[in-house]
Amino acid sequence: MNRSPSIAIVHEWLDAYAGSERVVEQMLRVFPQADLFAVVDFLPQRHRHMLGRRRVQTSFIQRLPFARRAFRSYLPLMPLAVEQFDLDRYDIVLSSSHAVAKGVLTRADQLHISYVHTPIRYAWDLQHVYLRGGGLLRRLRNLLARPVLHYLRLWDRLSADRVDAFVANSEYVARRIQKTYRRPAHVIYPPVDVERFSLVEQKDDFYLAASRMVPYKRIDAIVEAFRQMPERRLVVIGDGPEYKRIAKRAAPNVTLLGYQENDVLTSHLQRAKALIFAADEDFGILPVEAQACGTPVIAYGRGGATETIIDGETGIFFDEQTPDSIVAAVDRFESQPPIDDAATIRQQALRFSTARFCHELSEFVRRAWDQFGQTGEISQSRLEAEIAGGRLEDDLTVA
Repeated sequence: MNRSPSIAIVHEWLDAYAGSERVVEQMLRVFPQADLFAVVDFLPQRHRHMLGRRRVQTSFIQRLPFARRAFRSYLPLMPLAVEQFDLDRYDIVLSSSHAVAKGVLTRADQLHISYVHTPIRYAWDLQHVYLRGGGLLRRLRNLLARPVLHYLRLWDRLSADRVDAFVANSEYVARRIQKTYRRPAHVIYPPVDVERFSLVEQKDDFYLAASRMVPYKRIDAIVEAFRQMPERRLVVIGDGPEYKRIAKRAAPNVTLLGYQENDVLTSHLQRAKALIFAADEDFGILPVEAQACGTPVIAYGRGGATETIIDGETGIFFDEQTPDSIVAAVDRFESQPPIDDAATIRQQALRFSTARFCHELSEFVRRAWDQFGQTGEISQSRLEAEIAGGRLEDDLTVA
């Protein structure tokens, strides 16, 4: 094929400018001629710059009653919704998936690459956490949630066979893809706008926690830990379903600021003695952003954090998501701090830049398309060998 391949990018839903949306934003930057599909598009006007004037093609769920306010309640219909997208005119389909996007239907002569943020967590390894916490699943009614999740697991596993090549956002997610779908995945870390964060070497005397307050983020454990350390100050940024419960448990040395705009969060990331991060995340952008400010991270030593933080150098790990384990880690941080060099900490964050993401994604798609055009299928092991042995070109964009 002499012409450039036509590309469709498929995402789950557009309602906020968060981690997965920032990945889509950079995908559109790498492939500026691509068309964009999403189950729904309720992205606020202030964030629509990420689309670059592009019209989003949505599913029938966009037009259902109360979809703007409660589109997640239509989760059982989302597999059907993504299967209705007409992608016939595209050569390459690039899905950005944390729930159902990878389940789109493609022909044998179309290349489908799925960038997986996570296999659908509330259907697999975090089912019981979400059932206890409510939120999304409370809207499905607890009586219906379990059979719905069973159906989603069956569909999710079946639809994995429609993907020609998987890309994972961390080694941790690659292992979960192997466990869940029995498929290998190439790792390309998500883009972090590290250049937006300037280095601040002088730190103030407070620790920071920042997150949406949902159960698996374990902000409750962090707040309880600082109840046991009245001599140390904690600032918490974020809101969510758990906010009122956590606020009731906060000791006088804990300040809850609720939701704050990016400039306030950035200022606190720059000035904090350390960021406390207790979630088991697939990747975790916030610890990278903290390190970009020269701020060390005290983190739960599991998941993506183990790939972005160097224990004993740019941060410290704790073993359990409990107040006692967090207290012990803070004590170790105070007595044996990691490298006292904010510039060195920032260097670790620079490994996860947007430029690096765009470079690696473009190279992977280009090589996958070349191989697919030659054989009509993808050998992930051969692809990995080509990428490992190849030299990156100056201009790697497919479009």
